[in-house]
Amino acid sequence: MTGGNDRYDAVVLGAGAAGLMCAARAAQRGARVLLADHNETPGRKILISGGGRCNFTNIHTSPDRFLSGNRHFAKSALSRYTARDFLALVEAYGIAWHEKTLGQLFCDGSARQIVGLLLEECRKGGVELTLGQPTSGVTRDEGGFTLELGGRSIRAAQLVVATGGPSIPKLGASSFAYEAARQFGLKVVEPRPALVPLTLPGEELLFRELSGVSSDVVASHGKTRFHEAALFTHRGLSGPAILQISSYWYPGDEIGIDFLPGQAPELLVERKRAQPSLHFQSALRGLLPDRLAGALCSRLGLSGDLGNLPDKALRGAAARLKDWRFRPSGSEGFAKAEVTVGGVGTAGLSSKTMEAKNVPGLYFIGEGVDVTGWLGGYNFQWAWASGVAAAEAVAERAAAA
Repeated sequence: MTGGNDRYDAVVLGAGAAGLMCAARAAQRGARVLLADHNETPGRKILISGGGRCNFTNIHTSPDRFLSGNRHFAKSALSRYTARDFLALVEAYGIAWHEKTLGQLFCDGSARQIVGLLLEECRKGGVELTLGQPTSGVTRDEGGFTLELGGRSIRAAQLVVATGGPSIPKLGASSFAYEAARQFGLKVVEPRPALVPLTLPGEELLFRELSGVSSDVVASHGKTRFHEAALFTHRGLSGPAILQISSYWYPGDEIGIDFLPGQAPELLVERKRAQPSLHFQSALRGLLPDRLAGALCSRLGLSGDLGNLPDKALRGAAARLKDWRFRPSGSEGFAKAEVTVGGVGTAGLSSKTMEAKNVPGLYFIGEGVDVTGWLGGYNFQWAWASGVAAAEAVAERAAAA
């Protein structure tokens, strides 16, 4: 996948999920494509995802599971390349997979199988792959785009930016997509960390001392709710429920935690009637992990047998346990964020092709765009779908040239 002259139908910058898919599809449809990345290894984020097994899609993918300044923007691409479409590709390569929970699909083996699949798709299309070469500048004229790429001057009629967002900088993440967007007159929605652990302030030290304790909860922010596990850490809160709600959280906001999901508000009063001699903390320990029950009991300030506690106090305790309010002091930032909320504004892009409306031949795909999915394979599905949408447009334009 190397060699040739320095003029292409399209250059795809970024050999992550979206870039690999786009390059492969465009090339297989007849476009001459160069895929370039400043990293030495393609698909680095794919390789670490899902604990090394790659949560490559979610069978419940739908547009309402994505955050964006325009909640309708993702509909077109997601409807034209679905989770079933990518699963069919996985199965065509004989890659064994399983559904873990909530529609999340993982490789039985290794995430390397997904990267291998994408590289083979690129090979089939004759994609030229250049790794470990930084892009030092991009300019545009009537003939297309010129890029300085590792000492080479590259010309291309079309440019696809698939360089992602700033999450997980140790993998080589950068703000290149935002800089390119601004250079060509597109607006950028302020990026912030998403799917990220939240930190707690000093007054919540009691909870930080629960590091390692996990519990089934419902985490909420406004009307948004996620029923999954929460994990207490030495810095604050993590686990799937917290990562999900973090995408909706802004500094200064509160989040709510229902420590008794599915339990009735009258739970403790009913337990009092049935077991009046049961100690309050023992009642909580029957519902929650021991260390968590002890910490919550201490915060509630109740002790003694249930029969000796007023119904009003028990109802108040249950109400607080079902909507315990936390005001995080912050998040663990882009270093620990799985993805980024915000990015290249969708108002400047075609939802069908990902092409910049005012810059013909310029496309933005994947995480760099202001479309962010829930935890559980949704962001990979957006990468595949947006990559395919751009690829089809790239190939069509190349064929017409």
